[in-house]
Amino acid sequence: MVCSWLPLSVLHALARLFGGFLYLLPNRMRDTTRKNLKTCFPNRSEEELDLLVRESLVHTAATALEMGWAWVAPLSATLKLVRGSEGLSAFDSAVESSRGVVLLAPHLSNWEVFGFFACEGKPSNFMYQPPQNAGLDKLLRRVRSRNGVNLAPTNRKGVAQLLSALKRGEIVGILPDQVPADAGGEFSDFYGEPALTMTLVSKLIQRTGALAFCGYAERLPEGKGFVAVFEPADEAIYSANLQESLKGLNRSVESVVNRALPQYQWEYKRFRRRPDNSEFY
Repeated sequence: MVCSWLPLSVLHALARLFGGFLYLLPNRMRDTTRKNLKTCFPNRSEEELDLLVRESLVHTAATALEMGWAWVAPLSATLKLVRGSEGLSAFDSAVESSRGVVLLAPHLSNWEVFGFFACEGKPSNFMYQPPQNAGLDKLLRRVRSRNGVNLAPTNRKGVAQLLSALKRGEIVGILPDQVPADAGGEFSDFYGEPALTMTLVSKLIQRTGALAFCGYAERLPEGKGFVAVFEPADEAIYSANLQESLKGLNRSVESVVNRALPQYQWEYKRFRRRPDNSEFY
């Protein structure tokens, strides 16, 4: 993949170009991004929203262009993209406690690079949605398991795999902001808007006593790489009350998103499921 040969500075220059086109031309990504941002930040001015929409589309393009580095480049080269970290010692201490750690990695900046860095040298398991295309599924399983990460599919077998891993004191990585199937979620506010939120994280924590962290790889300007950020999850995530736990989950995601707002994948249809089954997008 040609993108794996190009330096980040070049890829990010291309992302600014492509993101600009996405902002100027009518398209679903632009419309969804604006709808989500306007919903989550109703007090922002139109000028502020316009800037956020444009920057968000640029970062979405950057994430796509960086996948060559994440998937094709040697793992050592990918790991070198992470120039520093914040909160890593607390995360490592949690891993060393042998209680098991649920690592929440939302769609913020490049979650593939973050996953490789966070799990390097640590027994880890990541849940993933197997694509329908068998060739793509084979590619994802090959590249995502390069540093020894075990992949768990989004089914009963995968959940059992995650449960066993936490009981062994390992890391379990989950994308917490995906819209789950009806049976696997309940509505909880995300930036004040009801969003169907996965219950899996809360149930895994309750069954195992695992610790929870939220993190991402913040994209630095001018192609200078990333800084890996780890935050302890909101304390409410440990509540035995499911609704309180879901609030803690979404607040944990909000906390890291607020630190790098334009780098979140706002073009994702996070609110496509509604409590009253109405249309949102």
